[in-house]
Amino acid sequence: MTGERTRRELLRDSLLAATGLAVAGSPLKARGAWANAPIEKLNVGVIGLSNQGRNNLGRVGKEHVVAICDVDERDIEHARDLHPQATFYRDFRRMIDREKLDAVVVSTPDHTHAVATMAALRSGLHVYCEKPLAHTVHEAREVAEFAAKTGRITQMGIQMHATPNYRRVVELIRAGTIGPVTEVHVWVSGANAPGDRPEGRPPVPKGLHYDLWLGPAPYRPFHPEYLPIRWRGWWDFGEGKLGDFGCHLLDLAHWALDLRHPSVIEAEGPPVNAESAPRWLKVRWQYPARPEKPPVSVHWYDGDKRPSLLSAEILDKWKGKGVLFVGREGQLLADYGQHVLLPREKFADFKPPAPSIPPSIGHHKEWIEACKTGDRTSCGFDYAGPLAEAVLLGVVAYRSGKRIEWDAEKLKITNAPEAEKYLHYEYRKGWTL
Repeated sequence: MTGERTRRELLRDSLLAATGLAVAGSPLKARGAWANAPIEKLNVGVIGLSNQGRNNLGRVGKEHVVAICDVDERDIEHARDLHPQATFYRDFRRMIDREKLDAVVVSTPDHTHAVATMAALRSGLHVYCEKPLAHTVHEAREVAEFAAKTGRITQMGIQMHATPNYRRVVELIRAGTIGPVTEVHVWVSGANAPGDRPEGRPPVPKGLHYDLWLGPAPYRPFHPEYLPIRWRGWWDFGEGKLGDFGCHLLDLAHWALDLRHPSVIEAEGPPVNAESAPRWLKVRWQYPARPEKPPVSVHWYDGDKRPSLLSAEILDKWKGKGVLFVGREGQLLADYGQHVLLPREKFADFKPPAPSIPPSIGHHKEWIEACKTGDRTSCGFDYAGPLAEAVLLGVVAYRSGKRIEWDAEKLKITNAPEAEKYLHYEYRKGWTL
């Protein structure tokens, strides 16, 4: 199998090199966005079917779904009915190696995002990966940089980026409606805080291939406290509420203010539990000035914490989630589907500018069409990588208990090298990035 695959990759490289489109060191597929004949439908592989994975399968279901992978055979059953022609796998590495694919959708738990995405990119495939792009800062950087080298079409699953509301907010901020923005406050209710590692060794459910589910994470005995849903609260698999919602909500600040890499990150919360995320968390990212834009501090709150800038009345109406931009001339408050300028009396007669950001054809469809045409997506890994890094650096600051001074170019914590152990971890034997 290895020799056969190598010959196939060499053939792809030679075909694309002949047209001047090959990227050094990157196996690109001959059938893809730059083929001579247009592609009517992609050959898609789907990795992960639980929760958001089921939704993602539906979103790409009009393409040729030729292969589907999940470590839990119970989750596969519904997909068999919808796509009886597909080949089903337990191990995504075998699926990628054996199938003639153009693209894959990665909807696994966070700790396997990067290994699945890199396996696909190394085989010359386009990738849609759920947020956050990776489980560690090191993974996020590696994935984004390698995707850029391959030239593959990528999209991270932050679906709100495609909504009209987000577009209108970005337009208002960029138009200077509230003046230069110096602070952003972001909050979401609830927490993923399961506590100490559970005791006991319940049997692994029939049909669940638990070792594959663990993937690169350190081994621990199975317990229903980990999956199918509660994995987000355990550090070995997720990043708590920040990892769950951070990319969705911080996306608005990154987009509107052209943010990339923070220079300083601080966090506070309850005493750190080595196993799991806290009941509440506050994070502050300090971003340097950009051309014609001042430095900005971005603040995160989850659990029962909220910014003190807003009245109790407003917070009660926006208690689920919110993004508050603080400018020198006013404030803009938004969530997924609505926004308002504050103070209301000041902006009572305000007329918003005509929309300037074109509507999206749909977050998944953007990626599908770009795979066929070679166009860009709105949340490619070049954009999503720094966003995911910022979220993950918030976790590093909290778990390390350190104020982090971040050198993004060198991927180094300059003031507290002892905190760098949280930038990545050693994979289990048999797993590589």
